This record gives sequence, structure tokens and C-alpha cells, in this order.
Amino acid sequence: MCRPVVVLAGCLLCASPALGLDMPARKAGQWELKMRFDNRAIPVQTLRQCIDAATDKLMKSDFGGSPQQSCEKQEVSKSGDAIVVDSVCSFGGATSTSHAVITGSFDSAYTMKVTSKRKGGPPIPGMARGGESHMTIAAKWLGPCAAGQRPGDIIMGNGMKMNVLDMKKTGGMPHLPQR
Repeated sequence: MCRPVVVLAGCLLCASPALGLDMPARKAGQWELKMRFDNRAIPVQTLRQCIDAATDKLMKSDFGGSPQQSCEKQEVSKSGDAIVVDSVCSFGGATSTSHAVITGSFDSAYTMKVTSKRKGGPPIPGMARGGESHMTIAAKWLGPCAAGQRPGDIIMGNGMKMNVLDMKKTGGMPHLPQR
């Protein structure tokens, strides 16, 4: 599997405790997500997602609560205009304790700041064992999906494309992405 797909999968898994809960639905159309790790030597990852109501719900349930993931704690609360998510989840032999704060609008633009501490599991490139990770996801709605896109498409910054519906059919891991 190529490095960008690994980074994307890692980013989605890091954000998964926040995504898997009862979050507001995002507006249908094309969203741009910019993922930045504050304490890791990974460049900003930009991707676009084409979603409709069904694929948005699928992304939240599958990436945020896959059968291989077990969460002993998932709490969502409101603090002023922010949604706060605290979770403790295990996946792939690792346990991740996460705190996420989400601000903005699921109709136009939102920001998710996630602090995670991971114990166990295989090492993650660029991250010390047991280290804390700080990730910011800045998302903005771009408009309707582009011609040739279908709901569930994820287009990474380098142009590689995969679809969450196809990933679901193949057990959750992408095959060679289409260009």
C-alpha cells in the first residue's frame, strides 16, 4: 500500500472516535479536508470527499466504529458552540484515548482538533511510542460534487481516488486507487 493511503487511513482512524458518534450530518456535496499534525513530521494532507446523506452516515459508522474497533468510552457533550468528544478505543492491539473539540457548521465549514494518546500496537512512523498526537482537521464545503464523482469518493491531494462503498465491499481496505 502506498504511503499516502497509509497516512489517510491513519488520519481517519485517529479521527474515528469523534466520527463514530451521533454527530450532525454534513451538507451533501464536495468537502475539502485539510489534516495537519502539530507534532509530527507529516506534511498537511488534503483530500476531497463527495458525500450524500447515506455515504456521510456510512463514513461515520464504518470508520468510527468498525467491527475491529472496541470503545469502552464514547461521550459527546456540548460546550457553548462546540461539540466535545472524549473516547477510549482499542484497534489493532493499540488503545487510543482521544479528546476532540469540533467547532463551526456542518453546512459550510468546521474544524476538529483532536488530541490522542496511544498505547501498544505497532509503531506509527514519526510518532514516539506512547506519544501524544495533536491533529487538526479543517473542513469546508466546496459545492456540488464534480462531474464524474459519485457519493463516497475520496480524492487525495495527489489525485488518487478511492470510494468508501468499494472499500466496504472489499473489507475496508482500499485496493489500488483509480487515477
